[in-house]
Amino acid sequence: MIRSQAKKQVSFAARNQNTKLEAVRKIVHVARQHRLNYEDFVYVCQQVRLKLKLKKTKKEKRLPEMLSLAEVKKFFKTVQVCGDLQHELMLKLLLYTAVRVSELVSIRVSDVDVDDCKIFIDNGKGNKDRYILFPSSFRLALRSYLDARPDNLFLFESRLNQPYTARRIQQIVRYYTDESGLKRSVHPHLLRHQMLTFLTSQGVSDAKLQLSRGHESRKSLELYQHLSLESVEKEYQQAIRALDI
Repeated sequence: MIRSQAKKQVSFAARNQNTKLEAVRKIVHVARQHRLNYEDFVYVCQQVRLKLKLKKTKKEKRLPEMLSLAEVKKFFKTVQVCGDLQHELMLKLLLYTAVRVSELVSIRVSDVDVDDCKIFIDNGKGNKDRYILFPSSFRLALRSYLDARPDNLFLFESRLNQPYTARRIQQIVRYYTDESGLKRSVHPHLLRHQMLTFLTSQGVSDAKLQLSRGHESRKSLELYQHLSLESVEKEYQQAIRALDI
C-alpha cells in the first residue's frame, strides 16, 4: 500500500514537471515566432505568471559561515607580506568599516574625513546616505596614502587612474585567500558580515550598528534618528582595539 502511494506521488511529480517544461517550450516558441524583444518577452512571462497565479519560490536565507579570528589574522598577514600597500589599506578598510564593496569603489577623496575617522557614503544601497567609521589607529596610514596620491579623485584608483570595480575587488580578495592557504570561501561581503558580527559580540547594540550600516526602512530611520554617530564612535573604537589586525 505504502509502496503504491509512493509510486503515484513520483508519477504525479514527473507529470507535473513535464507539464511545466511543455509550457516553457510553448512560451519560447511564441516568442521566437513573433520575434519578441527582451522587454516584450518579459511582459509575456509576467502575464503568464499572473494568469496561472504562479508564485516565485522564496529562497532560503542562509547566514554566511564566519571566519575564526585566527583565519582573519592569517588572511591579513598574507596581504601584508605580499607588500601591496594599496591592497592592504583597501581590504582593511573593507573590514573595519563593514562597507559594501559597491560603496567602497565609489568613495571619493572628498568623502574622507581623516581627522574625525569617518567616511561619508553618498547614495549607498537603497539611496541611503550615511557615515561609516574607521579606527583611529588607521588614521596615519590613510593620511600618508592620500598624501602620496594628491591627484586622486577616488580613494582607490588603478594604475590607469580609474576607480576599481566591484568585480576587481572580488578578484583581489580571492587572490589573497588562495595565497593564505585558507580552505574557506572569502569574499568582500563576508568581511562586512564578519565585522558586524564582531561588533555585536563586543557589545555594540544593533540600534547603534544601524547608523553605520545603513537603515533598511523609513521606520528604522525614525526609530534610530535620535542616536548620533558620536554615540557609536566610543564603543566602536574600543571594540576595534580587541580585533588587533
